[in-house]
Amino acid sequence: MPKRDDITSVMVIGSGPIIIGQACEFDYSGTQACRVLKAEGLRVILVNSNPATIMTDPEFADATYVEPITPEFVEKVIAKERPDALLPTLGGQTALNAAIALHERGVLEKYGVEMIGASFEAIHRGENRELFNGIVEKVGGEVARSFICHTLDDCEKAVAELGYPVVVRPSFTMGGTGSGIAYDEGDLVRIAGAGLAASPTTEVLIEESIIGWKEYELEVMRDKADNVVIICSIENLDPMGVHTGDSITVAPAMTLTDREYQHLRDLAIGIIREVGVDTGGCNIQYAVNPADGRVIVIEMNPRVSRSSALASKATGFPIAKIAAKVAIGYTLDEIPNDITTREDGQSTPAAFEPTLDYVVVKVPRFAFEKFPGADPVLTTHMKSVGEAMAIGRNFTEALQKALRSLEKKDAVFDWEKEWVDLDKAALLREIRTPHDGRLKKVMDAIRAGATPEEVFEATGIDPWFVDQLMLINEVAADVTAAPELTPDLLRRAKRHGFSDHQIGKIRGMTADVVRGVRHALGIRPVYKTVDTCAAEFAAATPYHYSSYDEETEVEPRERPAVIILGSGPNRIGQGIEFDYSCVHASLALSESKGGGGYETVMVNCNPETVSTDYDTSDRLYFEPLTLEDVLEVVHAERQAGPVAGVICQLGGQTPLGLAQALKDNGVTIVGTSPEAIHLAEERGAFGRVLHEAGLPAPKHGTATSFADAQEIAAEIGYPVLVRPSYVLGGRGMEIVYDDEALEGYIQRATEISPEHPVLVDRFIDDAVEIDVDALYDGDELFLGGVMEHIEEAGIHSGDSSCALPPITLGDAEIERIREATEAIARGVGVRGLLNIQFALGSDVLYVLEANPRASRTVPFVSKATATPLAKAAARVMMGESIASLRAGGVLPAEGDGGTLPPDQPIAVKEAVMPFNRFRTPDGRQVDTVLGPEMKSTGEVMGLDADFGSAFAKAQAGAFGPLPLPTKEGGARVFVSMANRDKRTMIFPIKVLADHGFEILATQGTAEALRRNGVRATVVRKHWEGEGPRGEKTTVQLILDGEVDLIVNTPHGTGSGSSVRVDGYEIRTAAVMANVPCITTVQGLGAAVQGIEALERGDIGVRSLQDWARTGG
Repeated sequence: MPKRDDITSVMVIGSGPIIIGQACEFDYSGTQACRVLKAEGLRVILVNSNPATIMTDPEFADATYVEPITPEFVEKVIAKERPDALLPTLGGQTALNAAIALHERGVLEKYGVEMIGASFEAIHRGENRELFNGIVEKVGGEVARSFICHTLDDCEKAVAELGYPVVVRPSFTMGGTGSGIAYDEGDLVRIAGAGLAASPTTEVLIEESIIGWKEYELEVMRDKADNVVIICSIENLDPMGVHTGDSITVAPAMTLTDREYQHLRDLAIGIIREVGVDTGGCNIQYAVNPADGRVIVIEMNPRVSRSSALASKATGFPIAKIAAKVAIGYTLDEIPNDITTREDGQSTPAAFEPTLDYVVVKVPRFAFEKFPGADPVLTTHMKSVGEAMAIGRNFTEALQKALRSLEKKDAVFDWEKEWVDLDKAALLREIRTPHDGRLKKVMDAIRAGATPEEVFEATGIDPWFVDQLMLINEVAADVTAAPELTPDLLRRAKRHGFSDHQIGKIRGMTADVVRGVRHALGIRPVYKTVDTCAAEFAAATPYHYSSYDEETEVEPRERPAVIILGSGPNRIGQGIEFDYSCVHASLALSESKGGGGYETVMVNCNPETVSTDYDTSDRLYFEPLTLEDVLEVVHAERQAGPVAGVICQLGGQTPLGLAQALKDNGVTIVGTSPEAIHLAEERGAFGRVLHEAGLPAPKHGTATSFADAQEIAAEIGYPVLVRPSYVLGGRGMEIVYDDEALEGYIQRATEISPEHPVLVDRFIDDAVEIDVDALYDGDELFLGGVMEHIEEAGIHSGDSSCALPPITLGDAEIERIREATEAIARGVGVRGLLNIQFALGSDVLYVLEANPRASRTVPFVSKATATPLAKAAARVMMGESIASLRAGGVLPAEGDGGTLPPDQPIAVKEAVMPFNRFRTPDGRQVDTVLGPEMKSTGEVMGLDADFGSAFAKAQAGAFGPLPLPTKEGGARVFVSMANRDKRTMIFPIKVLADHGFEILATQGTAEALRRNGVRATVVRKHWEGEGPRGEKTTVQLILDGEVDLIVNTPHGTGSGSSVRVDGYEIRTAAVMANVPCITTVQGLGAAVQGIEALERGDIGVRSLQDWARTGG
């Protein structure tokens, strides 16, 4: 069946901001789909609120709406664009839930829009527990015994039947939100209560516990002609009880017999037929009881999922691309497989199931260090923020490569200490509970003499995997015991994935020495190809992985290559925004993609991203970003042809950290030199640059002990900002208000030493923070954009909302910013991108810090000003000038981001926080107050002609819409302010009262308002408890849903004693009840403007292409 001819335009819904459980794998699938649909001649309309994605670049769709993904806004887009069809299966649960809401409200019917990819009925059958369970039983499968519950009473009755422990899962949520394992009644009330609140249909499933069983998933695809292919089988190393996103996973499945695998395959085919997914992919999860082989079907996602991205990267089979083609009517046998396309155009069809002749391992990356109180135990509620994947010829090699891809010192196995220090019994106890880093402890237990049976009994990890770990340990023992490193021994260690660093630690030498010995012996990796068919057919795409095998498959080339280092696994502070810049550099420099005259080579290990898509660059190496691995890739590419250089400045801190060592090893680094990067990061040297340019920086000093720090603080004056040197994402930064808090900070800063001092800066209170992204080519500066933060300085720039163009800065200030930026760019020696943070306080422009690299705001600025900054930067790094880029049409012919026209739309960026994911071990929320340490996982953008409307859109996209006073039963605002903010809050609160909001306030705040003529109802503070007549406290009111907006500024941030007055409980309740909570006065002013814009009711939607054509 060829392409349907009744569809001419398709609307694709993206997944919105990156949150835990829904990361950039949906950017990858959405980008692929938009490309395919456009190539098929369809008009593509995209709705996605996340500016950091590649898919929201104007060239990927015909009409790109960076608008909130709420039914109201999506309906406005449908009304304006009138698409024929809606494809909701590529944007995760966000897109699916939006599509379901539009269907249920009759919007799709009203405008005659057909849902393709998966029908509403199929989605309903896949997501609704009772229907799905019926289907599994019909095809001869088994499901866990369970009960659907709508109240806590129902839950207790269910437990009486099943017995503890039970698993609680809410319906229609993503990444295991609200789910958990209840071991007793207290757990049940807590988890099921939260689950009922988290589910849009107030429904939870209570099911028998299958903890400790083996977990598998299959990635399946089906078309209209009933062709079904199994793309990939994935096995979880961690048994049931840990969310699959938090497990180490392996593809293909290792421990299934052929008979068991065929049984799972038959079930999958039966289920996808019965559910009726006939135009796309889905993912089915199973549990297998290791004792008797009983198989249970856990669940199915009738959409492209996190595992689909992994399966795509693991097999080379582009799931999202093929799902999009199947959705518009093609069948699998009609779609060619790109990877095996020959020169005569012939290829294997997509109906061919991929075969793997290698092993793939994915390891999650966590961010518990960002949330000090959070409980690090892993459960069914997903907590990881990113993942790394590695490919090897065997499991041991792939596992060790994946562990070193995480870039965490304590993730890799380490045999430095002798086994005598290890306590076997204590280690076996410790590995019973799954936590981040458990695998290393399992290895320690093996070293302490634990038997495979003891390890299996403690962890439930399959004996086959335990045996592989024992094999790694045997190799390490051989390396330790050998009198010298013989070529055979070294090659054997490398074949099992040992890095030079690990071997060096065992033998007591440096990694450089091991590398020297290895090269002298001629032991180097070769590069194999991912080709979907285990080399049965010739492969056309150079998608490589390293292995210590015999022959290499890297083809020679004529054209010079540019090697781009990606950003590695996502984490808080280094996410998809950096991947965006890497992808743009690749597209801008690649001859085959219509860019400059190079072949681009991408090196990265993150399976979720667009950069690791096999057709983004001319060559892709799926390798860890460590010095050893990158040097080997450079060597292999030099063997293949000329190498123009390596780009390190676009992928965030990971590649930046390698720049100097690569240069020391004779590798050409293009763009800003490693010395210049060091100059900007090293405080003393950077201070001299500022001094020469005559620019003030806040007073600062470096301390290596509490006495030093106290002396500096006394001289500068409190409050001070303290932080370790050399960090990204504000790791370990705090604002400190007194000596006591300072001493506490120094005690906690364990790694403080003369080599790693602590920086003490004057903290500029009440200053406006400004972020600048600029390009510099050695003689001309192009100001990309000047962003004004809505919150005052002191909140990490990645967490605060900001506006572009700046809403309160005049031309004179922008001119000062331009001069300062140019002086720093020249003084540091930048070639390419530069990001500077300024603070403007009492009319003095301070320089907070400068980073000579791509920053996380590059995509936001590029979208807001319609200028491809990252593409321009890549070309400047390769030696082109800004003047030539203006002439060539890459940059605007005149003007830049500092001279935007008056009718330029206002863009507001708002950060999205993961607080609902983290709790302390006793189940309390982690505090949501923001500080100088970055905590957000993603961002959204609101774009409109005026600030109020843009801010309202950004809020709707991030946290849910701002309230309106016309709500039935009236709307209430609760206000509680720190004394220093009481003066400034009166006017905005008065405006809200005039609009008809009822104002609730605590005693002190209410009095201040009353004196200024604003009526306010006094409510009881949390610590006062309920009143004599049952008057509720603030926290109870919020939890009961009786408050619509909360304004609460903290009294003194930091971890001193003075903080925890009432704010923590109020802000926590706000997260639980999902009520917008504003923690700064500036944010309050912005919210008032947003509410006024909403009340006028004239907020419309407009595509980026439309803004670019006509301006405001």
